Amino acid sequence: MPLSQERDRWPLWLPVGLGIGISVYFALPVEPPFWVGTLALAIFAVLGWLGRGLLARGTPGRGGPALVILALALGSLALGFAAAQWRTAGVAAPGLDHRVGPTRVEGRVVLADLRGDGLRVTLDRPDVARLDLPLTPHRLRLNLRGEQPDIRPGDWIRLRAVLTPPPAPSAPGAFDFQRQAFFQGVGAVGFALGRATVTARASEDGLEGLWLGLSRLRQAIAERVMAALPEPTGAVAAALMTGHRGAIPEAVMDNLRDAGLAHLLAISGLHIGLVAGILFVAVRALLALVPRVALRWPIKKWAAVAALLGACGYALLSGATVPTQRAFLMIGLVLLAVVLDRRGLSMRSVAWAAVFILLLHPESLLGASFQLSFAAVTALIATYEALGRVERHLGWLGRRGGGGGWLRRPLSYLAGVGVTTMVAGFATGPFALYHFNRVAVFGLAANLAAVPLTALWIMPWAVLAFLLMPLGLEGLALAPMAWGIDGVLAVAAGVAAWPGAVTLLPAMPVWGLGAIALGGLWLCLWRRPWRWAGASAVALGLASTALVIPPDVLIDEDGRLLAVTDPQGVMTVSSRATARFDREVWLRRAGQEAEPAVWPRWGGGAQGRLSCDPLGCLFRQDGLTVALARRPDALAEDCLNADVVVSPDFVHGACPSARRVIDKADLAREGTHALWLSDGRLRVDTVDRRRGDRPWVIRPAWARKRDKGL
Repeated sequence: MPLSQERDRWPLWLPVGLGIGISVYFALPVEPPFWVGTLALAIFAVLGWLGRGLLARGTPGRGGPALVILALALGSLALGFAAAQWRTAGVAAPGLDHRVGPTRVEGRVVLADLRGDGLRVTLDRPDVARLDLPLTPHRLRLNLRGEQPDIRPGDWIRLRAVLTPPPAPSAPGAFDFQRQAFFQGVGAVGFALGRATVTARASEDGLEGLWLGLSRLRQAIAERVMAALPEPTGAVAAALMTGHRGAIPEAVMDNLRDAGLAHLLAISGLHIGLVAGILFVAVRALLALVPRVALRWPIKKWAAVAALLGACGYALLSGATVPTQRAFLMIGLVLLAVVLDRRGLSMRSVAWAAVFILLLHPESLLGASFQLSFAAVTALIATYEALGRVERHLGWLGRRGGGGGWLRRPLSYLAGVGVTTMVAGFATGPFALYHFNRVAVFGLAANLAAVPLTALWIMPWAVLAFLLMPLGLEGLALAPMAWGIDGVLAVAAGVAAWPGAVTLLPAMPVWGLGAIALGGLWLCLWRRPWRWAGASAVALGLASTALVIPPDVLIDEDGRLLAVTDPQGVMTVSSRATARFDREVWLRRAGQEAEPAVWPRWGGGAQGRLSCDPLGCLFRQDGLTVALARRPDALAEDCLNADVVVSPDFVHGACPSARRVIDKADLAREGTHALWLSDGRLRVDTVDRRRGDRPWVIRPAWARKRDKGL
């Protein structure tokens, strides 16, 4: 039986089971009772114990092994489900459900992110003048613009601000900022009015004070780097050294994304591995210069310990994001294996890193960083497991070089970069398509130039800059580091300018991404030929994009922005002046690159489907008419002639003849609406219908009372 022949690979499926259980939890339309996951876990633990008892007693038959396997498989799902429930209960906190302010806000700064136009701070222990304490969120995130005092993590500040709930998804199925904010403990967002006042400086002790101190150090390093280098080079250098990416100009970020180089700014395996490798080689080389030490002591193990400590410090300074945690855990296992004389890098190290992160932060499974990071490293290890040692397979370049053996190392390195880029690109492409709806067509060419420059030039100077910074001499290393960064930015700008550098595709359905993930895992985790069955699941997932039908009408949650599509699926919008972010999300999810046309004040549009006058517009398709009212004056006529009436005001049941009325109350209660019109049938989907009634879904207080019949 193939399954029994790969028994050594069974443990690799533990994080997969956890992930499926977590996915089931987040897919539910309502919050399950808290005891469900724990009870299921206990039941499967008992079943596993019974099966193990049957095996220990040598009971004839095959019931024991089957029971153990079933209990382990279902138990991993139950553990993932329970972990997600525990995490949700642990972070639950009040969330703002209406706009507040301008009002006085006081709180302690726990995070301070440098931005191109100011500072974004996260406050905990907030005191909001217009909110009772039980209704006050535990954390606030505010944008501070203009001239501000020197604000550091741990400082207490006072300011006037406008607070709003974290934004809901811009469209059904789009990224859920409210869910992300919920698990970060952020219950409100907003912006400051004027200058903040620092009321007390940081004076924390213990572990909390240590973490705030690291945050202050991180901010100080970023500021020193950006002060030493011109823009945008300084902002990119700060991002590589501390993870602060907010100060990078949007045009530069667009070039990096379009060239497939944005991963260079995410502190992950490449950066942690380079820092650890540079420190390992440097420390070992220095110790080897002292014969008495090199001959008597295990300098290789000492170098591994030094590299481990350096990688840990770099991970903490860069913010310890999910990719950083994964990378550090894996590098840590490799270095620990050096100390213990064991083999380190393997698929099992990836599996254990995934188990650790999923149990600690189950919600990270839904994020792009977790998916892209683990997809890339899993595919790379599986590929190099199949190829064996890279040097053995690529060594023919040097042997066949006709005496040019000196070419072997650089050509092998470039070939390795090419293989790594292709494998990582193919592995992460579907996930990037799902989250960002874009494919960097020339990413391989850009990475062949930028990755060696980053690895061989930029990061070694970055490590030296860290070491020189306590002496105030970091400028000696930052200057050559800047040359390399300028080279990477030039590559990004050049490749991004190539015709067809970026392809936009419509949003992939969730089930398509799930098929790709499970099929890819089936390909990577097994070794025998039956692994190739996973390719059919991957192909099915990729084909799912062709089955997506974009909505014919979109209405944002405030009723300020509306969009319709023409017969070719090209979107036109009611305005370019409002809800810019929502508009960009709609266009990206529709796979539309060009700026949309704007509805006329008078006349037609959308190739005859749309007709407008100053009171509103009518959209007609397949025998259905949707009235998009601009003013309440249009309702009397629209209610008589339209199948669907959309109004940014309250209608209060004034359209009994319409099949569906979508007014201000519906938009506030359910979020953005999407309408499909086909063969005389109407289908409506909304943001909150997709999300369900979950703890992170914020609805206005009056809507919650209405739903409960109060």
